[in-house]
Amino acid sequence: MPNPLPITFVRSATAVQDLPDSPAEVAFVGRSNVGKSSLINALANRRQLARVSNTPGRTQLINVFTVPGGGTLVDLPGYGYAAVPGRIKQGWQKMIEGYLLERESLVMVFVLVDGEIGPTKLDVQMLAWLRENGIPHTVVATKGDKVKSSKRPTRKRELAEACDLEPGDVVWVSTHNGANVDMLRSLVTGHLAH
Repeated sequence: MPNPLPITFVRSATAVQDLPDSPAEVAFVGRSNVGKSSLINALANRRQLARVSNTPGRTQLINVFTVPGGGTLVDLPGYGYAAVPGRIKQGWQKMIEGYLLERESLVMVFVLVDGEIGPTKLDVQMLAWLRENGIPHTVVATKGDKVKSSKRPTRKRELAEACDLEPGDVVWVSTHNGANVDMLRSLVTGHLAH
């Protein structure tokens, strides 16, 4: 396994003002069960750094991790299918939007989309919202190993089109077989170095 990111959990919070200062920060956002926590664990090459669950919506707070060099990485609550009361979901939306709009050290948002099923309506809404608000973002297609190799070129084109991007603009990864996790790790460290 090439150089894992020595990520350390720092704090969970419900609001931007409760977060530690950071010179540069990247955030991971995506629908519930897209594999955010698994991907953060893969970047660090640690199994239980970010809590992984089969129950969508397990991440319910803004979770902050430090990265060597002083930058931070944030795992945001998933949107979508979480089996939680509506008022809590509304609170998450306010928390996520507040974070994305107010966090001054935020340099990049990695929007995770399920590579097997493609972007959902909520993913498309999130991308449109990020564009409207001028927030820099990169689409990461997770679960790339679940797409049959014969269907991959078509799937990559369709997913990119649905996200209003070119195929080369989407980073495809798999935490199952490690495909392109190194490339994403390099992107993360590159953004945090600025």
